[in-house]
Amino acid sequence: MTDSSPNVETADFIREQVASDLRNGTHGGRVQTRFPPEPNGYLHVGHAKSICLNFGIATEFGGSCNLRFDDTNPVTESEDFVDAIVEDLAWLGFDAGTAPRYASDYFEQLYTWAELLTEHELAYVDDQDAERISATRGGFTTPGTDSPYRNRSTAENLDLLRRMRAGEFADGSRVLRARIDMAHQNPQLRDPVLYRIRHAAHHRTGTNWSIYPTYDWAHGQSDVIEGVTHSICTLEFDVHRPLYDWFMERLGELGALASLGYAGERPRQYEFARLNVTHVVLSKRKLAQIVEGGHVEGWDDPRMPTLRGMRRLGYPAAALRAFCAHIGVAKVNGTHEVELLESFVRDELNRTALRRMAVLRPLRMVIENYPEEQVTWLDAVNNPEDPGAGSRTVPFSRVLYIEHDDFMQVPPPKFYRLSPGKEVRLRYGYFLTCTGVETDADGKVIELRATYDPATKGGQAPDGRKVKATIHWVSAAHAVDATVALYGRLFTEPHPDSFEGRDPLEFLNPGARELLHGVKMEPTLAELPDGSHVQFERLGYFSADRRAAGGPLFHRTVGLKDDWAKIRKRQN
Repeated sequence: MTDSSPNVETADFIREQVASDLRNGTHGGRVQTRFPPEPNGYLHVGHAKSICLNFGIATEFGGSCNLRFDDTNPVTESEDFVDAIVEDLAWLGFDAGTAPRYASDYFEQLYTWAELLTEHELAYVDDQDAERISATRGGFTTPGTDSPYRNRSTAENLDLLRRMRAGEFADGSRVLRARIDMAHQNPQLRDPVLYRIRHAAHHRTGTNWSIYPTYDWAHGQSDVIEGVTHSICTLEFDVHRPLYDWFMERLGELGALASLGYAGERPRQYEFARLNVTHVVLSKRKLAQIVEGGHVEGWDDPRMPTLRGMRRLGYPAAALRAFCAHIGVAKVNGTHEVELLESFVRDELNRTALRRMAVLRPLRMVIENYPEEQVTWLDAVNNPEDPGAGSRTVPFSRVLYIEHDDFMQVPPPKFYRLSPGKEVRLRYGYFLTCTGVETDADGKVIELRATYDPATKGGQAPDGRKVKATIHWVSAAHAVDATVALYGRLFTEPHPDSFEGRDPLEFLNPGARELLHGVKMEPTLAELPDGSHVQFERLGYFSADRRAAGGPLFHRTVGLKDDWAKIRKRQN
């Protein structure tokens, strides 16, 4: 990534705040952000926006951004998720600079501070279970109810907390809660839980701990420890901000932060609208159900909105970054059409992808006036958008494959492609006329006969005659066999999670993938490296998948048709 100064005219409210802080010398002129995923799943397209924002701000303002894993739940977390997140971050184009940080790095410090709060009667041990605590928390219009254990003595609370840490009590039997205000208008400040008992091995700390901090307790204090200046979260955390501030204010008053160089300027939390895209869900729980239910082949299935899935589908990282920059940073949640995202993918691939020819549904054609053993090598451009991409040669022979859809025995009006007696242009090749049709017992066309005009090499007729259609083709003798996967929307509804009382999975599209076997491709595609992007002319953009069993597999990343342009025209 390259440094760049933010454009004042297009700066969002968070960048404006950071710029203001720098002008005023807030945080000593430092800018430090963090990207804090929980290692309990794979990153999805929504995380891309947060990554671009946090790392982008650090880059633009000469600061730094930490990758920090908020690993406070040993039951759902694993090192596999950690490795995948690190890999996806690098693929997206961002470098954390140093080794990842972890909330678990600070477990001892967090516990010491929890004891400090308890010593000063700002926390207490509650014997109520999670269900009872939830039931007594109240609602937005009704206050909560004090726990019967809220007024335990300091000595008893400290003793119980230390025994919780020592592993004496069963899971769920006790928690440590902050003592704030059970009648507070913000339910988040109604004595929130700081620690819960979990006898589970942690992927980094093993069995050293029997209690684990909650996200609300660990998150803000990890920011303090790391010296974060701007803690950027999605909008659902706006109600958590008073709690974020309360913890740091109390620790500051108790002098707990002095050893960290605390100078009175705490991190500030800022919330922005999360990224939502049509025809997918971004709930980790729902995505897990899709995978575990066998609706897709894994977290990296190209139908999935995970970064791993998008990468395998063929989305360039640059396109995702451009999309995130385009949609900007807002204060109100909204949903963006997937067609808009695809338009950025199409634009990027149009500039960078090599052009090749492939026939998805082959129809055999014999050119009767072309010599049987002769092969002519024709020049073909690699990318008309990039003169530096050069050219290649493709073989032309007596027997070709063309798309079945490019021929009609009885064509309707305005069908300009191949039909009996009609002349078309072969891409990079010659003018060609259909002279005969062979069908099977059911009347299905299985082979064509044709003649070509050798004077039209390169697609131009010396006599100036014109044709209305150009079709692609592959030499049968040189063709590479492969499989192609075509994709539709993962969900049939654009907003699958907006139907009250209905499970979004009801709207999963059973026809979201179509596999085509026996696809014929030009020989240059035989050894295309894994993950390479290519445009199959007239068909769309595809990504090579060398990991698939059964020979070469190409995923269609996006079609050539710009659906977003139609939507934008309709909206205007």
